[in-house]
This record gives sequence, structure tokens and C-alpha cells, in this order.
Amino acid sequence: MAKTSTWTALRNPVYRNMWFASLISGTCVSAHDTAATWTMHQVSNSPLYLSLMSTLASLPFFFFTLPAGALADMVDRKLMMSVATTWLALAAGALALCGWLHVINPYVLLTAIFLIGAGFAFYSPAWTSTQPGLVSKEELPSASTLGSLQLNVSGIIGPAIGGLLLRFVSPSAVFAMNSACFFLLLIPIQGLTGPKTRTNLPLENFVESFLTAIQYVRYTPGIQVVLARNLLFAFFISVIPALIPVVGLKELHLSPSNLGLVFTSMGVGSVIGAVFVLPWTRAKFHSNTITVLANALVAIVFFLLATFREPTFFLVEAGLAGIGWTMAASELWLAGQRAMPGWSRGRLNATVIMVSQGATALGGVVWGFSASQWGVTATLLAACFLQVASLVLQSRLSIDFTRKLDFEPAPVAGPSHKLIHVPAPHDGPVSIQLDFAVDPTHGKEFLEAMREVRLIDLRNGAFSWRLNEDLDRLNTYRAEIRVPSWTEYLLEKNRRTASEQKIIDRAWSLAIGGKPTEMRRFLGADRELHTHHHPVTWPSGRPEVPLSVDRIGG
Repeated sequence: MAKTSTWTALRNPVYRNMWFASLISGTCVSAHDTAATWTMHQVSNSPLYLSLMSTLASLPFFFFTLPAGALADMVDRKLMMSVATTWLALAAGALALCGWLHVINPYVLLTAIFLIGAGFAFYSPAWTSTQPGLVSKEELPSASTLGSLQLNVSGIIGPAIGGLLLRFVSPSAVFAMNSACFFLLLIPIQGLTGPKTRTNLPLENFVESFLTAIQYVRYTPGIQVVLARNLLFAFFISVIPALIPVVGLKELHLSPSNLGLVFTSMGVGSVIGAVFVLPWTRAKFHSNTITVLANALVAIVFFLLATFREPTFFLVEAGLAGIGWTMAASELWLAGQRAMPGWSRGRLNATVIMVSQGATALGGVVWGFSASQWGVTATLLAACFLQVASLVLQSRLSIDFTRKLDFEPAPVAGPSHKLIHVPAPHDGPVSIQLDFAVDPTHGKEFLEAMREVRLIDLRNGAFSWRLNEDLDRLNTYRAEIRVPSWTEYLLEKNRRTASEQKIIDRAWSLAIGGKPTEMRRFLGADRELHTHHHPVTWPSGRPEVPLSVDRIGG
């Protein structure tokens, strides 16, 4: 395996500015989280409320991230990040104001956590999708590690600052500091640059963009593997944010500064994992092996948390959790970026975040409820056992295939024959018919190849795909493909990668003549009947013909 450097992406000035700004803001967020945790401990004696804090922070990602990802592929991502950051600043400021007015209770605090989570749910897909455009392919593994490193350096400094500040100021002051840091983050966001795709094609509407994400996931086995691995990881790693505060505050009775030190220890472990462990493991192992080893380490941490309750050793356990968390999260993020085409990166990143945060929210409820019903020790031992059992499934759902994926765009096809009628961008649905005459000796091979073509068309925008055998002509087949609109028809062809085009060309090569004998495009006529209730005519007086014929080779 090639040796990589953790710091390579920092040579990129735009990425570097954003990374350091995110580091400062993340530090304030971590201090805010420590103050919020301590505040919840002060206003409620229930361990369930402490566990629900991680759930309410994750739940907005489940509800809002997929729509946010669809927006990230449609609008200016820099603008979207600016709006989300302003929302975060206002939400943190509102919580500070509630504290100064002495109206904070568990419900107010949980509502504020949900609102801040909603801001991050819209910010994260835009920022995650922007990063691959800021860095080169060689810098991408470094950016993956640095992303985790930034979060975890913030996790070192922020809790320590938060715990220290709580000795001298109220939690509301910490919340106000976080609000100010969000406003400062707006400055480097305005300096973001990146490659812009120039296209004359019309844009999808929101519903089309949203549904295309679902289609891509449904018909792309690789993305399904990435999602399954993120779901498993998030569900089990949610034990850490859900139960470490419970162990520290309810079992060990830690002070605010010592609680901050626990989170700092976790951040130290994460930095060790990012700076020393990950580069070494990447030089020796494939991604899937790294994630399995990291999750095995997390299982060991669960066992230690259940059986050793000495305060000093508790810090070591938090550090080991940070190492395992960073190793697995970095490799899963990198695999996800390698498995996504550029045209859908925003909505697919949103899908990964939605699944991960949904699993985290579910985990927070499951582990918190279990701890309140059967005790923290029993819950941690159960989590350890289930995590070890899941390692078998993780080994089978390998993410190593993502290294071989190539999303180089297919060559742009030459001009098609002119249409009798050019539809409006959102007219639809559009149907495409392709007729093939196939040599009988290649019939079975042709059918197998067309199954692969079906997946390509469906994940790139088609909502229906059928292959029929002609009963009137021997060895003749007709493929019928339907897309929602004329825009989606144009985009579907534009989204094809070079590797996908090779699969299509190979399938077509099995037909007599190496291509379809005829291609026909139809536009749904009932849209006009529903709209106008009378026949539509051309200016020349000819009835509208909602189809065109493109005879290939004819």
C-alpha cells in the first residue's frame, strides 16, 4: 500500500483557510456541548435526558439531510453554507439569551440542540460535497483524515475550555461564545472556490433531484454497501456519546472540569489515531481491514467501560474510543467519496449522513433506555457482544471495491437528428424505445449485458426500464426506458461515466450491426389533454406529433 501524509491537503490554500476556521468554530461547538451537558445535569436527574441529547442532535440529520443534499446539487453551495452558518449562530445565541433570562429547562435545552442539529444538517452536505472539488485525488485521503483530525482537535481543546470557563462564567456565556464563532466562520466561507461544471443543460427541480438520489441508491449495490457499513458503525459508536456522560456524571460523579477532561482525552486519542495510527495502517492494510480493526478496538472499549470504573483509567478508555472512532470514520468517509459520481455528490453525501445520524439517534434512544432499565454495566456488555458479532458482517460487506471505481465522464455523444418538436425542460414523461436484432448465438449473453445496462439507466435517472422480445420478429428485442421529464432525459445521458459507456457499448456490440436498428423518443401526450382539454396544433396547422424517430444507420 502507498504511504500517505496526513498533512498533504493543507498545501491547498483554500482548503487550509477553511480547515483552520472550522477548527476554531469546532472548538467553540465542543465547549458549547460541554456546557449544555453540564446544564442538563443541573436541571434534571434523569440519565435518559442526558442520553437524549445525542439523539436530538442527530435526529435533524435524519429528517433534513436528504432534502439538504438535493439542494446542495441544485444551488450555490457557498450560499447554502452561509445561510446554515447564520442559522447556527442565531440558534446558539437564542440559547444564551434563554440562559440569561433563567428559562432553561430540559425541554428548552433539547429544543435548542435540535435546532442547532438542523443547522448542521443543512451545512454538512454542502461542505462535504464542496471538499472533493477543492482538493485533488491525491489530496483526498489527507482531506479525509484532516476532517476527522479537525473535529477531534476541537474535541481536545473545546471541552477543556468549556470545563474551565464553567468555573468562572455561566453556561450562557459559553453559548454566546459559540454564536460569535459561527459568525466568524462566515468570513472564510466567502473565500471558497472550486471547479464549476459548465453545462447548457437545464437544472432539475427539487422533486426530481430528491427522487434521483433514491433511485441511485436503489440501483447501485456499491452505495448500498457504503450505507450499510455507515449504519452499523453509527449505531454502535453512539454508545460513546450516549453513555460516557452517564458513566462520568452519574456513576463517577465528575465535576464540570473533569467531564471536559474526559472529552479532551477522547480528542487526544483521535489525534493520535489520525496523525500516527492511520498513516501506518493505510501503508499496510486495505480500508476494510482498517475499519474492522477499529471496530474491534471500540468493542474492547465497551468492555473496559463496563468493568473498570476508576476515574484515571476512564480517561484512557475515552482515548482508546477516540482512536477507534477516528480510524473507522475516516475510512468510511473516504470510501463514500470514492463511490459517488460528481453530479450526485451532494444528495448522496446527504444520504450517508442521514443514515448515519438516524442510526446514531436510534442508538442514543436504545442505549439510553437500556441503561435506565437494566443499568449501564449490562448495556455496555451487551453492546460489546453485539459489536463483536457484527464484525463478521463487516468483513463480508467490504468497502475495498471503492478504490477501483472510476467516474471519468463518458465522451459527449455527437448531435442527434433534429426533433419534430423540442419539449419544454420539465415536459414529461419521456419514453425511449430501442430495437435490437440479435444473433441467436449471442442471445443469452445479450440478455445478461442488458441487465447491467438497466441498472445504469435506472440509477442515472430513468424510473422504468423494460426489455421485451418481439413476437412477430425472430431474435428481436425492444428496450423501453422512461424518464420523468425532458430535463432528466438530457441529464441521464450526460451523467454516464466512461466505464458505464463501455458496458453499454459492449451490450450493443452483441446486436447485429453493433447498435440498435431503431431509436424512437416519445413525449407523454396526456399532459396536454389534462392542461388544455383540446388538441394542440402546430402553427402550420399540423397536429402535434409527440415523438421523434432517430433511425440509426438508416
